Amino acid sequence: MAKGLQGFLWTMLLLFCAIQELGTWAMHTAVEGPGLGEPGDPALLAGGRVKRGWVWNQFFVVEEYTGTEPLYVGKIHSDSDEGDGSIKYTISGEGAGTIFLIDEITGDIHATERLDREQKTFYTLRAQARDRQTDQLLEPESEFIIKVQDINDSEPRFLEGPYIGSVAELSPIGTSVMQVMASDADDPTYGSSARVVYSVLEGEQHFTVDSKTGVIRTAVADLDRETQDRYEVVIRATDMAGQLGGLSGSTTVTIVVTDVNDNPPRFPQKMYQFSIVETAPVGTAIGRVKAEDSDVGENTDMTYQVKDEEGVEMFKVTTDSNTQEAVITVQKPLDYESKRVHTVVVEALNKFVDPRFVDLGTFRDQTIVRVSVLDVDEPPEFRPPSNLMEVQEDAHVGSIVGVVTALDPDTANHPVRYAIDRSTDAERIFDIDAKTGAIVTGKVLDRETAGWHNITVLAMEADNHSQVSRASLRIRILDVNDNPPELATPYEASVCEDAKPGQLIQTISVVDRDEPQSGHRFYFTLAPEATNNHHFSLLDIQVLVLLILTLKRHHKSHLTSEDDEDMRDNVIKYNDEGGGEQDTEAYDMSALRSLYDFSEIKAGDGGGGPGEGGPGRNPASELHALPQWVQSPDLDFSVFRDYICRKVEQADEDLSVPPYDSFQTYAFEGSDSPVPSLSSINTWSSGSEQDFSYLGGWGPRFRQLAALYAGRRGEEDGEES
Repeated sequence: MAKGLQGFLWTMLLLFCAIQELGTWAMHTAVEGPGLGEPGDPALLAGGRVKRGWVWNQFFVVEEYTGTEPLYVGKIHSDSDEGDGSIKYTISGEGAGTIFLIDEITGDIHATERLDREQKTFYTLRAQARDRQTDQLLEPESEFIIKVQDINDSEPRFLEGPYIGSVAELSPIGTSVMQVMASDADDPTYGSSARVVYSVLEGEQHFTVDSKTGVIRTAVADLDRETQDRYEVVIRATDMAGQLGGLSGSTTVTIVVTDVNDNPPRFPQKMYQFSIVETAPVGTAIGRVKAEDSDVGENTDMTYQVKDEEGVEMFKVTTDSNTQEAVITVQKPLDYESKRVHTVVVEALNKFVDPRFVDLGTFRDQTIVRVSVLDVDEPPEFRPPSNLMEVQEDAHVGSIVGVVTALDPDTANHPVRYAIDRSTDAERIFDIDAKTGAIVTGKVLDRETAGWHNITVLAMEADNHSQVSRASLRIRILDVNDNPPELATPYEASVCEDAKPGQLIQTISVVDRDEPQSGHRFYFTLAPEATNNHHFSLLDIQVLVLLILTLKRHHKSHLTSEDDEDMRDNVIKYNDEGGGEQDTEAYDMSALRSLYDFSEIKAGDGGGGPGEGGPGRNPASELHALPQWVQSPDLDFSVFRDYICRKVEQADEDLSVPPYDSFQTYAFEGSDSPVPSLSSINTWSSGSEQDFSYLGGWGPRFRQLAALYAGRRGEEDGEES
């Protein structure tokens, strides 16, 4: 009785669902399947009317049936069934004979297993009506569907979890954090079994969730990462649109609060103390300080700087990028005797400041660092640090060259003793007084041998010789005129026997080993034993270094026949062959271009040398007797002086060459002469056509030369006549 009632109730539920879902179905359906209405078919009646065939209902079966009896699904029936049991009903297809069974006589179909719509929503079967005796089809085979009717048996599920979201601290209310989504396996087209709504089970004080979309948002504006950096929020999803009796599922959402730069740096202490020895070299690290910051990541990156003037001068602050510490180093040498304690103001500020939070206060802080300088026993210091002294080369042994002074910089101020590093003065040319530091000559000096001396002076504490300082000292030997002029090289001159009077035979150079202060001035005369030689004369142009030996007038006697035959008498000896016009190593005649420097003669220098041309002579009268071209006021010899001065400087700097007064440089030709040449080489006239009478106006020095040429002119005139 109970089982029959239960089956009846399920049948009524099935009918109710079918009516709700599909409405009322026709109880009798004319089936016109394949084979129906074909010619010769006994089902065709007169007038062409088709005989009724299958009669049945659309089949539905409710899922998750939990009864003990088979669940009635529906009934198939044929119009030809007279109820005598002659027709046998069978089914084939999905689940036929296993899930679904049919009563062969009545056509009733039952489900024998519990169905799940979420696994399979419908089954397709085919029905047959056969003659029980012959097993022949009485009706064409027809297909029908058994649909599994949904019930709310699946709760919403969050399939994409676990969920982790983030939101910046101090975000405004309503800031979106993330979205969650739940799925319901029930039929979304039937009823509200799959209609899901969302709500917050835990964490509703700080977050909300949109009931339809599942978007989680902030509920407060004062989320503080430094107070709490993460929240666990439980979100619930309920089907049946949240109505009573709906199923629900939940998930936990982890929300991380990210950092913003809302906290300034702060030093844990307002004062730090360090100490360092006074001899610490520049760049030595004194200590480290660090400002704390409650933020994280790049929001804690620091920049440090020294704020006071004294600290900026003496110390330097850098940032350790790994630890964000301030490293304080020495920037200028320390001195215990000058200042024993230094006070440094160090400021820390955030490297990246968020302009949105500047109103929260200043994002920097300061602290005081006291640096104590420790005393160290230091070696003496030379004062003043001058390293140049001078002494004349004729100074007597024991003469004072100069005095060096060194003091102990320590507070104890120990006495200082001096010495010379003999590795720099092995010959002991100088000595030093151990107590006073006076440097004296120890040997006779000679500038021409050594013009400079470099020595090292030691200063040490009297009771502790390990505390020693060194100072380099340069001593310049000043020149005195203690060397006579010398011929630059041995000279040997030759002259042809038919040389003309006044012909240049030899130019002589001299050297002086002394150092000229304003240029050497040499004066030349013939030696006493040569003054009686009437064949040669000497031309001394006072200020100049060139000597000209000129041939006096003489009469040439005709050679005998023996002399004509002996050609050896005509051989001329040359000690220097030279190299022709391209030779710049032997004779360079450009030295003759500066023979006359009359600017100094005009200044009143009359020579003053011995012999002819002494102080009593009038330079002005001699000047106007010289060749006309040297008297031009437009001539400028500065180019020669500059060139020679440069050569002098080069020679002075090169210790491997002899003194410059033995140098002769001929590398510059100069400019063209403003007057025609006195030479007859380029003229068409012969020597007999030239007039040398102007030589008489050259002054007393050239009187003999003028007489020679005047006499020669007279002889030539006599021969022509």
